[in-house]
Amino acid sequence: MTIDARACAALVLSQVTSDGRSLSEALPAAVQAITDARQRALVQELSYGTLRWYYRLDAMLQRLLKKPLKQRDADVRCVLLLGLYQLDQLAMPQRVAVNETVQATHALNKQWASGLVNAVLRNYQRQSAQCQEAVAVEPVARFAHPAWLIERLQSDWPDDWETVLTANNARPPFSLRINRQCMTRAEYLEKLTELSLEARPLAHVDTGIRLDRPVPVDILPGFADGYISVQDGAAQLAAGLLDLQPGQRVLDACAAPGGKTAHILESEPALAELTAVDVEARRLLRISENLSRLSLSANLVQGDAAATADWWDGQSYDRILLDVPCSATGVIRRHPDIKLLRRAEDIAGLVRLQMQLLQAMWPLLSSGGMLLYCTCSVLADENSDQIGRFLEAQKDAAELPIAAGWGHECLHGRQILPGENEMDGFYFACITRTA
Repeated sequence: MTIDARACAALVLSQVTSDGRSLSEALPAAVQAITDARQRALVQELSYGTLRWYYRLDAMLQRLLKKPLKQRDADVRCVLLLGLYQLDQLAMPQRVAVNETVQATHALNKQWASGLVNAVLRNYQRQSAQCQEAVAVEPVARFAHPAWLIERLQSDWPDDWETVLTANNARPPFSLRINRQCMTRAEYLEKLTELSLEARPLAHVDTGIRLDRPVPVDILPGFADGYISVQDGAAQLAAGLLDLQPGQRVLDACAAPGGKTAHILESEPALAELTAVDVEARRLLRISENLSRLSLSANLVQGDAAATADWWDGQSYDRILLDVPCSATGVIRRHPDIKLLRRAEDIAGLVRLQMQLLQAMWPLLSSGGMLLYCTCSVLADENSDQIGRFLEAQKDAAELPIAAGWGHECLHGRQILPGENEMDGFYFACITRTA
């Protein structure tokens, strides 16, 4: 059976925009039945792209529709949005974009909407210049971000907020981490060259490589044998900041999906022990699968990192990596659905959870040990301000400065903004336990 790619993408978009489901959950399930690789790629492109530019496209649609669609026709509205995405952002023949998008209404059993979709898209073709000029004066539409997030970025990053918004709307790089237990970065770059895959080293991380274009992982040399993993350059900084040494006990709290867990083990094979904790069994299984591919092992524990009495063995750790749940505002270019799913009122709850985790982890750290706090957020409340509050309350905690050529020095810790040195937005702070 042939599945209409645009109808499939419209259903994915409807699940995100109307049902609040994440794109990483909705998309894989939707494309399972599509066997043609090009059609699967088209569904992904339309889903990611339409969400990336949602606020711009929605502003255009409101100008082009004579009256709003009913809630039960959310799928038709999504067809219109992805049709506008094709015309506004993709170098696709307009005739194909319009005709194929109209056809999607039949695949959705919404034949009545074919005339509406055709009229709206044809109208955009005639008025594209006026539409683009009109939305350019509205900040939400111009930057394709919700108002609350634009305002927070303007407050936290008065000199950089526009750069952050622009980077969030860019396509993310495809970055790899070399397993230096298997080969050097230079050796792997040679292998990529032999396959005519253009790539270059990432700055500031000696394990990082960026490919010029994304490719399926199964065509990457040595992927199945654990030579490389897919991981952004910013996330690769964590292992180096931990200052790992032989014989240490290390805890990776909130560890899923296990990229940093694996990098810790690759960086220092002579650790006494590495314990990785995550609250969900299915996420712990994913860590196990990743470690298995890399021929690595760790002590995997299912448990709530904030409820240490349920799983801690009472022995202190020399290093703790605390990658806390956060707003994920630093990785919007990888997860554009964050723009729609995250709300301003969510931040206070996340800040409380982060502090609970910090307070729960602290008794587990040995005297003279180090806790590395990190987020993929760019909001000060979750990052520098959070660490400031913790240091003020915890009298046996002291910050260790991070001397680096990447990111921005904050009052506490160091912040990478999205796109800087081809990395995602990430925050790091190192804290030691004093006597």
